[in-house]
Amino acid sequence: MAGLKIPVGRSGFADIRKNGYYFIDKSGLIEELLKTEATQVTLITRPRRFGKTLAMSMLAEFFDVQKDSQKLFSGLSIIGKKELCKNWMNQYPTIFLSLKSVDGLDFPSAYAQLASVIAEVYKQHLFLAESSKLNLFDKEFFFKIAGEQGNLKDIKNSILKLTQFMELYYGKPAILLIDEYDVPFAKASEKGYYPEMLDAAKGIMEAIKDNSSLKFAILTGCLRIAKESIFTGTNNFVSDTISDTRLNEYFGFTQQEVNTLLKHAGLAGYAAQIKEWYDGYRFGNFEIYCPWDVMNHVRDLMLDPSSQPKNFWENTSDNGIIRMFLNRTDFDIHDKFEALLAGGFIREEIEENLTYDTLGSSERNLWSLLYLFGYLTKMDPEEALDEPLKPRQFALKIPNTEIMGIFQKSVKTWFTDSSAKQDRRELFSALWAGNDRKLTTLISDLLFGTISYHDYKESFYHAFLTGLFSNAGYCVESNYKNGLGRADIVVKDRTNRRAAICEAKRAGSEQELETECWKALQQIEERQYAVKIEHDGFREVGRFGISFFQKKCLVKKK
Repeated sequence: MAGLKIPVGRSGFADIRKNGYYFIDKSGLIEELLKTEATQVTLITRPRRFGKTLAMSMLAEFFDVQKDSQKLFSGLSIIGKKELCKNWMNQYPTIFLSLKSVDGLDFPSAYAQLASVIAEVYKQHLFLAESSKLNLFDKEFFFKIAGEQGNLKDIKNSILKLTQFMELYYGKPAILLIDEYDVPFAKASEKGYYPEMLDAAKGIMEAIKDNSSLKFAILTGCLRIAKESIFTGTNNFVSDTISDTRLNEYFGFTQQEVNTLLKHAGLAGYAAQIKEWYDGYRFGNFEIYCPWDVMNHVRDLMLDPSSQPKNFWENTSDNGIIRMFLNRTDFDIHDKFEALLAGGFIREEIEENLTYDTLGSSERNLWSLLYLFGYLTKMDPEEALDEPLKPRQFALKIPNTEIMGIFQKSVKTWFTDSSAKQDRRELFSALWAGNDRKLTTLISDLLFGTISYHDYKESFYHAFLTGLFSNAGYCVESNYKNGLGRADIVVKDRTNRRAAICEAKRAGSEQELETECWKALQQIEERQYAVKIEHDGFREVGRFGISFFQKKCLVKKK
């Protein structure tokens, strides 16, 4: 398709359609939602960057009585549903509220942002305040909210009142769309003002509780916060999560949609690469690609066919959840992480009713969070398991190469940071003394406590040693160009003019550890790794051959 325009960073449906940007038709979502119009509140939870905001923008354009959306939907599947479009397209007053920007270092600043977001929604409907259908008290309230002068009680009532104002004006109930409803809670939990934000937002959510001025409401977010926490007393509440099957084809890209996109872009030859990197999420019974990643990589390939896959998702989501998990010393999760990093799976019970203030209260909650946030996914039911799953238990795995990279990076950073916090004086004392027996014991103990990946490849051990010796006040150089090659690791103590050269080898068995140590020492001598260091004025240069087999280590000094 000549002149294909790939939208990246655009989540406005009208913007994409008016400007002719590439759009994968998800308008079937509208028909699917209207099959259960009697459901007053539908909560849709998906990981970030799976198209929630674009979907909500599409719904707003379709329902909003203030708009004429016939051209925007021209050519999309929903237009073929003539009776549905006649009854619903641009027929209802619609409130579209996004809470994704509600954040602050403390509650007053976050509350001010919340008030500002609601004020902007009021300003979009200023014509209501000019209507004779609102009395003086209603108008006074309206201008107070629009001018960001309302108190906490006013803010709590603001969305409920707006639905009432709209019903008075139009003579029909309003449709309420709230995007990223749980962002304020996530930020509040992270920064320590969760109870205050919960109190404020619970009041706002009163708009979806037994509200006769509400036709229906649709909310999106990452987590299904427990009803008793925020939706107390809400009746007719239905949630659609990644474990359900009803709406899953409408969030993310299916295999057929990716195939069509690549064909239009002239990039069909990259299908296997894109599948390996960005596919693998299982939502209900659908295998789903992350749309953010696919669009970014397709755009890059159209500009430069030699572009390599990148970790686009990492920079748009909070990957701190993996580190938070790794930092928990009260959970024994090393074996499970190693199974995942080796491409295997783990068995875990998933809790989908969570609250942000209790996410870290149990190991099950944290595994559930990794699943619900998209870092882990369900295995295909047809994939062979050694034994059947228990009730509520899922077989979880890392979905693709991109997320595997995030896990590996997180583990590497965790080890480097945790090593820096440990007292390594004994380790360096043994290093400078050339005590290879002591080094063998100390390094073996530290290796046992870390999490391995890359199936114990040599690069893993190299990274392990680099992290072990770094951030201790010495100069640590990895792949140091020296003599006739590059030494794995060189540690330099400039104050005392001494250095240590470490060459690491991976043994094929425990019996080969000593042989590999001597090979490493021979390599140091043959390639003259110590020559340049000695020439630079270091008086003492220790040579160490270090061999590894799985989590066993042997150190030999020349």
